[in-house]
Amino acid sequence: MKTRKSHPIKRFFEQETAGGILLIVAAALAMLLANSPFYGHYDLLIDTPFIISLGDFALEKPLLLWINDGLMAVFFLLVGLELKRELLDGELSDPRKIALPAVGAIGGMLVPALIYWWINKDNPAALSGWAIPAATDIAFALGVLALLGSRVPVTVKIFLTSIAVFDDIGAILIIAFFYTSKISMLALVVAAVCCAILFICNRSGVTSLRAYLLIGLVMWVALLKSGVHATLGGVILAFFIPMAAARPHPEIKIPSPLKFLEHELHAPVAFLILPIFAFANSGIRFIGMGVEDFTHSVPVGIASGLFFGKQLGVFLFCGVCVLFGWLKLPKGMRWVHLYGVAVLCGIGFTMSLFIGSLAFQESGINSVIDERLGIVFGSLVSAVLGFVVLRSAKPKA
Repeated sequence: MKTRKSHPIKRFFEQETAGGILLIVAAALAMLLANSPFYGHYDLLIDTPFIISLGDFALEKPLLLWINDGLMAVFFLLVGLELKRELLDGELSDPRKIALPAVGAIGGMLVPALIYWWINKDNPAALSGWAIPAATDIAFALGVLALLGSRVPVTVKIFLTSIAVFDDIGAILIIAFFYTSKISMLALVVAAVCCAILFICNRSGVTSLRAYLLIGLVMWVALLKSGVHATLGGVILAFFIPMAAARPHPEIKIPSPLKFLEHELHAPVAFLILPIFAFANSGIRFIGMGVEDFTHSVPVGIASGLFFGKQLGVFLFCGVCVLFGWLKLPKGMRWVHLYGVAVLCGIGFTMSLFIGSLAFQESGINSVIDERLGIVFGSLVSAVLGFVVLRSAKPKA
């Protein structure tokens, strides 16, 4: 009996690499348009004003900011859901398994930031971009691992994912504490009231996702007006959504609200929101650029932080702990795997672009130099070297 073959498009979207491939395609398309005769239409599209109003209340932003503040809030909601699940019911729930990835993540954020600072220490306007090379794009990094198939032990993928989870926590804290504008106390009070209501719903056993999402929407609008970056609303909302479902009868199985929402958001985020974000933020116009654009301290600092800083930070911090016997490498991992993972952590595409869009809003340095040059170059070189290193590692017999 013959089995029906799935449609090629369906098979593509079922692959682990599909999300990363779509990100690359979206970024390449944006660069192609930005360097074509249609670049004016590309700029006009992302700068198109979009208004939502209700009576005297109005939200007016260009399309680019709706993507970065609105759609990316959904991305951060998914990140928050994944973090909570991992902490309660995943790899991060076991303290013995999280110590080494946590140490690696700290080194992978600290060293790139220091390298960027050292290169830009004489340029005060550029120092606000210190956090750009501190981020890791887990979708791209796992996509590279997926290309290697069974040559890489499963523990390597788990280790990389764990580092990326701590990296996301660090990025969230950096955005919350270092990239906020002038604070509106009234809007902040409204957001705090929303948090209190979400807490009461959680402790009272409310499992209706509609209730949480509605309150979360109000909180997102309040944060948008408060000066605290609105995408943090997604993370805050995620941590109030209950993990366990109410059980009216022991024989009736009800899915976890958190796991259900995480599953429902995964495809829209991976195949729609992140490609749209990449398309809107990757339109680098190379026409008219000179050598000075590529050798400016900002893109050089970002590329150096991603490529050199990430691998040095992750590998050295983890390596010292292992050599002194404080911690152990996961079963099946060797030193070459640890180094390959450290290099892959230098892929900072999505989160680096996002932090870059916040870093130079007030200094205006991005009107002089394009920081995305460093992000693209550093991420690309890290992806290629990481693939080569892990590809050269012989599978364990």
